[in-house]
Amino acid sequence: MKIGIYGGTFNPPHLGHFEAAKAAIDTLGLDKLLLIPDSVPPHKDMPDRSPDGAHRLEMTRLMADALQKPGVVEVSDLEMERAGKSYTSDTLAQIHAQYPEAELWLLMGTDMYLTLHQWHEPEKVLKLARVCAFGRAAGDTREVFDRQVDHLAKTYGAVTQLITIPNLVEVSSTQLREQLAAGQGGADLLPAVYGYILRKGLYGTHADLTHLDIPELRACSYSMVKQKRVPHIRGTEEEAMRLARRWGADEKVAQRAAILHDCTKYLSLEEHLALCRQYGVETDELEQRAVKLLHAKTGACIAKYVFGESDEVYEAIFWHTTAKADMTLMEKILYMADYIEPNRAFDGVDEMRRLAYTDLDRAMLMGIEDAVEEMTQRGYPIHKSSVQAQAWFRSHGSTDAKEAEK
Repeated sequence: MKIGIYGGTFNPPHLGHFEAAKAAIDTLGLDKLLLIPDSVPPHKDMPDRSPDGAHRLEMTRLMADALQKPGVVEVSDLEMERAGKSYTSDTLAQIHAQYPEAELWLLMGTDMYLTLHQWHEPEKVLKLARVCAFGRAAGDTREVFDRQVDHLAKTYGAVTQLITIPNLVEVSSTQLREQLAAGQGGADLLPAVYGYILRKGLYGTHADLTHLDIPELRACSYSMVKQKRVPHIRGTEEEAMRLARRWGADEKVAQRAAILHDCTKYLSLEEHLALCRQYGVETDELEQRAVKLLHAKTGACIAKYVFGESDEVYEAIFWHTTAKADMTLMEKILYMADYIEPNRAFDGVDEMRRLAYTDLDRAMLMGIEDAVEEMTQRGYPIHKSSVQAQAWFRSHGSTDAKEAEK
């Protein structure tokens, strides 16, 4: 097994870290990559007003998730749990004890590699691991490393591999922290990491979550879900805006509802129920054991009470899973956008997409009946709101007919 070890303060983890990790996995053919935020960096003091270890750990987890290599990329709290300074020699010794047969590769950038001989116990570090050094600036070339490569090889028997990073991103963590405090810096961060920083008020951001522009709202939403969910959320956003244009609804309302509609998708049942109690949302017996149903209600609450969204957004998110009788236009738009967004693939989706732009109520009935049939086939109980919605749309004709009556 070949294991990469990539440590640092990750204060915050930025696109430079992300691209380096991705390049190392591909170039070295790593079976596992451990991302290890340090607790007490031995080579420098932690800057003032830096987030605590728990925040840096969570931001690193968001970066790991964005790499989308489950089973390969892991975040370790090994150094967070260990008292004292976070010496790499101690970390490598622990990893070697856990994986005695593994080939360990220590990943680092130019600046760290050129000072490696000055680290704590460099002989131990270079005995336990090979080194993968990557250039993080456009001026980093093989010539810069040659003298250090020779010195470490002759002195410690070090094995070094040098790689350049495709899609090079030059980021200074110090400058990035300053930019964040000034209301900038988002372009150098993964959206999920930026959203987490905004939600938690890290680095002096102090964002007003109730008045976010679309890019910031999108980042906050993405920080609350897994990366694999993001294409669906983005697809729902785009579909909701198209449907709003077609049916004369407010595009911005549709867009904001779509961005937030799945923001609580990955909470546990206990967390959902706690939010319902906090915001006074009643739940029935079925909902109290069904996370799939609860995420619509709790997502609506977060949209309204955390992000300051309107009642129209709240109601659209609240009913986007079960539907209900006599839905508003915005409620229909979000329900249908969630169902037919471009990433969806199931029998009948093309017909449902056609109907969504020609007869919205018929599309709604098709979607609700499809959902009810699927639940029935799986042996799951049907929520009463879905039963009522099915009956209502069966009895109230089509959108075309209602438009003709006006």
